[in-house]
Amino acid sequence: MLFSEEWLRHYINPDLDSKQLCEKLTMGGLEVEGMDSIAPDFHGVVVAQVLTVDQHPNADKLHVCTVDTGKGEPIQIVCGAPNVAPGVKVPCALDGAVLPGNFKIRKSKLRGEVSNGMLCSSRELGIDEDHRGLWILPADAPVGEDIRKYAHLDGKKIEIKLTPNRGDALSILGIARDLRAMTGAEMTTPDFSPVEPTCHCTKEVKVEAPELCGRFSGRIIAGLNAKAPTPQWMKDRLERSGQRSISALVDISNYVMLELGRPTHFFDLDKINGPLVVRWGKEGEKAELLNGKTVDIDPYFGVIADDNGVEAIAGIMGGEGTSISLDTKNIFVEAAFWWPTSIQGRCRKLNFSTDAAYRFERGVDFASNPEHLEYITKLVVEICGTPETKIGPVVDQVIALPETKQVKMRADRCRKVIGIDITDDQMEQCLKNLNFPYVKEDSVFTVTAPSYRFDIEIEEDLIEEVARLIGYEALPEVPPLARIQMKEQPEDTRTRHQLRCKLAGLGFQELINYSFVEDKADTLFTEKEDVIKVLNPIASQMNVMRTQMISGLIDNLVFNLNRKAERVNIFEYGRVFWKNDEIKGSDSSVQGVEQPVHFAALSYGAAAPAQWGQEKRLVDFYDLKGVLEAFAFPLKLRFEPYKHPALHPGRTAKVMLNGEQIGFIGEIHPKILQQYNLPHAPVVFEVDASALMQTDVPSYKGIPKQQPILRDLAVWVDDKVPVQELLDAVKKASKTDPRLLSLASFDLFDVYKPKKEDTEMQDKKSLAFAIKLQANQEALEENEIEEAVAALVETLEAKGASLRK
Repeated sequence: MLFSEEWLRHYINPDLDSKQLCEKLTMGGLEVEGMDSIAPDFHGVVVAQVLTVDQHPNADKLHVCTVDTGKGEPIQIVCGAPNVAPGVKVPCALDGAVLPGNFKIRKSKLRGEVSNGMLCSSRELGIDEDHRGLWILPADAPVGEDIRKYAHLDGKKIEIKLTPNRGDALSILGIARDLRAMTGAEMTTPDFSPVEPTCHCTKEVKVEAPELCGRFSGRIIAGLNAKAPTPQWMKDRLERSGQRSISALVDISNYVMLELGRPTHFFDLDKINGPLVVRWGKEGEKAELLNGKTVDIDPYFGVIADDNGVEAIAGIMGGEGTSISLDTKNIFVEAAFWWPTSIQGRCRKLNFSTDAAYRFERGVDFASNPEHLEYITKLVVEICGTPETKIGPVVDQVIALPETKQVKMRADRCRKVIGIDITDDQMEQCLKNLNFPYVKEDSVFTVTAPSYRFDIEIEEDLIEEVARLIGYEALPEVPPLARIQMKEQPEDTRTRHQLRCKLAGLGFQELINYSFVEDKADTLFTEKEDVIKVLNPIASQMNVMRTQMISGLIDNLVFNLNRKAERVNIFEYGRVFWKNDEIKGSDSSVQGVEQPVHFAALSYGAAAPAQWGQEKRLVDFYDLKGVLEAFAFPLKLRFEPYKHPALHPGRTAKVMLNGEQIGFIGEIHPKILQQYNLPHAPVVFEVDASALMQTDVPSYKGIPKQQPILRDLAVWVDDKVPVQELLDAVKKASKTDPRLLSLASFDLFDVYKPKKEDTEMQDKKSLAFAIKLQANQEALEENEIEEAVAALVETLEAKGASLRK
């Protein structure tokens, strides 16, 4: 919110200088972001009047002017501005003047003609960016007076940063209200007295959507002169608030919005066809707006329509069809209350924002529509009125207004939250200064929130009001004090931080990506069908909640490869999201949304840095499988064949723990490699973090006294039989067959497949296992060893294996 100090002091003028004023506003919760002079430093510029204008004899675009500067005889100045004319009053930089940027004015010759100074535009004086011509001053500007004094250029422009809950302070009147509460200074208000109608002319308005519009006020004003100039005082205030002067009627609407916080809209009455209807949009409708854009309308948008179609998007922007112009004679002024929820999010969908929507989204006073309409009427009639001007009555339709909120504040609770001893009388005075109606009973204040304060909803809101009026600078700086307690760390539980550190210790670098992803990317990498869409995405390519983390790692990989990285080992720890109707909402979850925490990792490039000790090779499935096993240790993972839409068939496995799937691992699918233009296949895994947090507590086992017995066993088996199936069979037999009580380990150490010439064994593979038999107390007899080996052979033969001879 940008405004001039002069405008604010017109309504409230506390005994504070500019710096103290800004500090008071900041300490009262209206943070001042900046305070600048209206114009930069310059001197030697006065109000002057152009007496004559002649064509320069040696230049087509230059004029030789005679100028009265109020300093004696008129002087000659050469000027190239297109709007220079006899009789106009303009700023004139005299000989010796210094303009912004240390630009010095000296007597000189331009194309052979003497120029004793320079006629200035507002841009050349650093006031604004208007460079269309000279700054034309009002006819009553005193010739010879310093322009800084005349135009109040030594005043200040103040910009404040407002939190989203303080929509009431998006106006001069709102800031003045707060300043009165902070300082106790006397405040004046605009004249809201009624303007007597001079005719019975009205415009029919039908409100068909009470959930869109709670109040609609309007009035006809006919017989206007839209070409009337905007008063200089209004121009100055608008321009010093960042608004460019356009025309009198447009300027009045903008002025009232900045002064009162009341967005309004002026319709050209002669362009409206039939009654105005306030309703929700319809599929297929279009609106041609004042900014030159034509947008598609659907039921998400509220509109004001007539028989020709949509004439305005409710609370956002008017339409070109009924817009006012310099030829407008009759207008219909609209001042409505739009429900904030019916405006929020609409501008983002339209890809532009407006000052009106910015205010309506936060809440605009719903109780002052008629009196603000009276004030607008006065300004319109004073500036654009003619002897033929007629004023219709105010038609005020109240459809559905917000309920008046009553909020209780306990004095003891207020003192506890703020942390200082504030008396009940001080709290009461704060509420009086704010003009908050209240009832006090047994140190409990029951406050009725004003119609312009949409942010007063709970007790803490009132406590905040008391705190900021007391002054944040008055609050003591007390360091927080809390008892330190050593909490036990369960031995069978690992924290997520420990898991992150472990994965980082395995050579992987942690990344943090957004939880929002593009719907197309998520569909490419996910097994989920029903994703969660973001209603108001921060960017068009971040419109759904991720159901997996692999797509983000692939994007990170591409980013690094584009910067000449050769080896990439990265991981991410975070949440994924998908719908689950069985989830009930709580403090840590959302109704119908499952959001588990996952670990995902990606490995790409060479398996090891370039070195002389081993040949260079690309990382493969088994490299990352080893990393995952080391990451999960001491938990023992199991890997089974798996199909995943984003992973290579035959090079993908699901990760099992205690009989349940906790994730997947595999190479990226070739079609995705082609889409991302990747020369090699990265290997990825994604697992549920919660499954890895529980571990077994280490238990002591005595060291065997006897030496282990080692044997090798080689078998032929069908090529389609997974090795894991044989290992599972041996593990199961070791728990039930007494002959295998001494079996300590059974590990695969060799796989052999016959050459193509051996046609009889083409469908077979040879597996060699290392057997370790271990007795704890007494040494194993030879017959016990033979029985154990025989039991193993029987177990393998039951799965279709045969001894290799």
